[in-house]
Amino acid sequence: MQIKSEAPIGVFDSGYGGLTILREFLNLLPQYDYLYLGDNARAPYGTRSFEVVYEFTRQAVQTLFEQGCPLVILACNTASAKALRTIQQHDLPRFAPENRVLGVIRPTVEVINSISRTKHVGVLGTAGTISSQSYALEIKKLFPDITVTGEACPMWVPLVENNESHSPGADYFVKKHLDHILSFDPQIDTLILGCTHYPLLTDKIRRYLPEGITLFSQGRRVAESLKDYLSRHPEMESRLSKQGSVRFLTTESAAKFSEAGTLFLNHPVEAEQIAIR
Repeated sequence: MQIKSEAPIGVFDSGYGGLTILREFLNLLPQYDYLYLGDNARAPYGTRSFEVVYEFTRQAVQTLFEQGCPLVILACNTASAKALRTIQQHDLPRFAPENRVLGVIRPTVEVINSISRTKHVGVLGTAGTISSQSYALEIKKLFPDITVTGEACPMWVPLVENNESHSPGADYFVKKHLDHILSFDPQIDTLILGCTHYPLLTDKIRRYLPEGITLFSQGRRVAESLKDYLSRHPEMESRLSKQGSVRFLTTESAAKFSEAGTLFLNHPVEAEQIAIR
């Protein structure tokens, strides 16, 4: 493994969605260095099989380790649902026992009981995240009295990735899925945005969401969880470099990523293209 003096926190997503998580990291923990990797050339992950998502995610994690990251956050719900556990239990002990990989599902689940009053929660996510039942299983472990309903929204990521989140087409698909999940369980009072792309659709979602329903976006909560993790694991915190820098890697066009990344983060982004295998 290549050894570098920089030791940034790695942030991985299949595309641009993880930038909504990175944005919260930069707000809450600006002192650390970050290295973002978007596997845009093979996105989206949401419709791919468990085996393919695992393999792509494992390759990305290995790449971030080789770039010097001792800690990697899977800022992607599909990767967290389909690959995190296997990487933690099977791969890390073999090729990087001192490194760590964390996801976005567990931090979200840990606080949901304090938000929902009716104990009926909805999860909006990709087909992969919903079919994995990861949210339902994790919530049942911690809060067995909560009823969880999942709704796959396969068009939402393409709308965001193609900068169509403000189009009339977005209205149609947002309203369609909100109507469907709320007709299935009218007692839902909390909706989890179970995909890191979905915050870009927040205005549209709120437009069609009945009053009294809480819309829960993950970014701030995941950032708070990372802060807590680092305070509880000084052995990892001390390994991280702290120059306040951010680098961006993409497996597709660097120019395209830079343009989209600038929209997501509201400041100039300069990406580099990289091949992962």
